Amino acid sequence: MEQIHALGRRKAAVARVYLVAGSGNIVINDRPLEDYFKEDGLRYIVNQPLVLTQTEGQFDIKVTMVGGGIKGQAEAIRLGIARALCEVDKEAYRPALKAAGFLTRDPREVERKKPGQPGARRRFQFSKR
Repeated sequence: MEQIHALGRRKAAVARVYLVAGSGNIVINDRPLEDYFKEDGLRYIVNQPLVLTQTEGQFDIKVTMVGGGIKGQAEAIRLGIARALCEVDKEAYRPALKAAGFLTRDPREVERKKPGQPGARRRFQFSKR
């Protein structure tokens, strides 16, 4: 099996995922998954597509991560892994991944701050007199 490339995005995070047949190693920016994400919840998010398709331990995954916070990065990696698994075997994995919502890019982004106010929607206190 040749190397499969997929892209995952969430908020400001961009993950380039490279999937190769292997023993189940996940490396993010040249660091193992356990070192990159210290929290169990974030590691769980990254592994969700593999657990759902019952492919843990079948693929080596290399991720190049840029931007965003840790939660957005974990969700970007999840989307990238799900897209890469779809390229491996569309008929087998796509229906389950789609039903779980792992193939949908979350479009929510931070709204920009507007001029003349302290935040995106926040206004300075109104004074009638």
